[in-house]
Amino acid sequence: MTSSKASWLFWLADDALVLSQRLSEWCGHGPVLEEDIALSNIALDLIGQARALLSLAGEREGKGRDENQLAYFRTDREYCNLLLLELPNGDFGDTMARQFFFDQFSLLRYEALAAQTEDKELAAIAAKAVKEVRYHSAHSSKWIVRLGDGTPESKERIQASINRLWDYTGELFMDYGMNESPESESVMPALASLVEPWNKAVGAIIAQATLELPKTSWAQNGGRIGKHTEHLSYMLAEMQVLPRTYPDAKW
Repeated sequence: MTSSKASWLFWLADDALVLSQRLSEWCGHGPVLEEDIALSNIALDLIGQARALLSLAGEREGKGRDENQLAYFRTDREYCNLLLLELPNGDFGDTMARQFFFDQFSLLRYEALAAQTEDKELAAIAAKAVKEVRYHSAHSSKWIVRLGDGTPESKERIQASINRLWDYTGELFMDYGMNESPESESVMPALASLVEPWNKAVGAIIAQATLELPKTSWAQNGGRIGKHTEHLSYMLAEMQVLPRTYPDAKW
């Protein structure tokens, strides 16, 4: 059985890996050259985080699997990422809304890990990630404001994106019982403690953008325990096809 410490690492790693794969799909398709480069750089940051976390997770689980095996030879039911992050990119507004919601959460989560976790190796990864995610957060926040306080069309479309994705944000703060063990409490701060600061940070940007947050409190869930949308299966099929076809290839 995978230890609680390794399980938390898979949550963090899979979030980064899946979102990096989605953002990489924008390479060559960004609305402007600068944004094409920005999204590609964010994807590279996330891949770096995923590699560090998967390597540590492989060591902790004790099954002899390295970062490549964990990335390319797990099925969708073994992935623990948030449902929000596996959704198709949609239009640019959908991508920015997804990025904005996650960036605000990811920054709070990494800051808490860097400051509070008793796991020194994870704290070091988190401290490095904080510097990267601060940029990610600033970038997506600026786009929310730019689109919301822009033209009537941009405002309408980014509001629609926010409305579509809102039901997936509740899973950000679900721990699925992981924080019930003393071992887990020493690794990951209670996710529920991030709700208030996340709402405050998100609300401030949404207000600046002259947008509105949906009132519903219903939330999609299941990603953390391997219950995913069909979109993840298709994404992994594309991502994993080469190493699965040639498992002994050397690069």
